[in-house]
Amino acid sequence: MADKVENLILEHLRALRGGQDRIEHELREVKLRLGSLESAVVGTKRDTVHAQEDVARQQVSIDWLKERLDRIERRLDLREEA
Repeated sequence: MADKVENLILEHLRALRGGQDRIEHELREVKLRLGSLESAVVGTKRDTVHAQEDVARQQVSIDWLKERLDRIERRLDLREEA
């Protein structure tokens, strides 16, 4: 009887160990996938920052061109006063 109980306990412990191994394997997979998602989010943020930087650079160029155009219009007396 004691042997049967001991075998039953060992069988349950093996089943628990197998389940734990599967959970640990799945957790490693989830961590890898989460790392990939974090990298993708960082890449997206970096792309957004670069796009905003381009827009700011273009705005500076537009402002500079507007100032030059205003100065040229004033010198040539082409400016209409509102």
